[in-house]
Amino acid sequence: MSNDFEDFLEDDEAEGDADKFLLFDLGEESYGIPISNIIQIVEMQPITHIPDMPNYVKGIINIRGQIIPTIDLRSRFHLPEKEADKKTCIVIIAHENNSMGLIVDTVSEVRSIPKDDVAPAPQVKNLSINERYILGLAKVGDEVKILLDINKLFSEQDVQAIANRI
Repeated sequence: MSNDFEDFLEDDEAEGDADKFLLFDLGEESYGIPISNIIQIVEMQPITHIPDMPNYVKGIINIRGQIIPTIDLRSRFHLPEKEADKKTCIVIIAHENNSMGLIVDTVSEVRSIPKDDVAPAPQVKNLSINERYILGLAKVGDEVKILLDINKLFSEQDVQAIANRI
């Protein structure tokens, strides 16, 4: 799975990736993250549990000798747990100076989404600053994709806690 995606990224680099997003599903919703944040996509694999981590940090994986903390986005978004299946994968992203793995139900495509098709994130008064991770809402055909801001997906304290234990 990762080789196909890496090949796709290499083919697209000449076109630029400012408006390209990796689209994936969690339950009934579709999300997107800028491909500029993506390192690779790997199949689901055994995860080593690390004690005393935030509840959405499932543990670590070893990718070619690199230890990568792995986050369950379903848990992060307070969605019900789902047993991993053959479509479940881990999207490895660059977050600040670290790599992190995001467990998603399925990856659907890489798509260009023009800025004109992205509406601002909804403003919610009681939302904590740590949960304002929606970059915008993209109109893709008749569907809406929730675009995520990777840099705001995790609190600074959580990132520090993960970095200190790994």
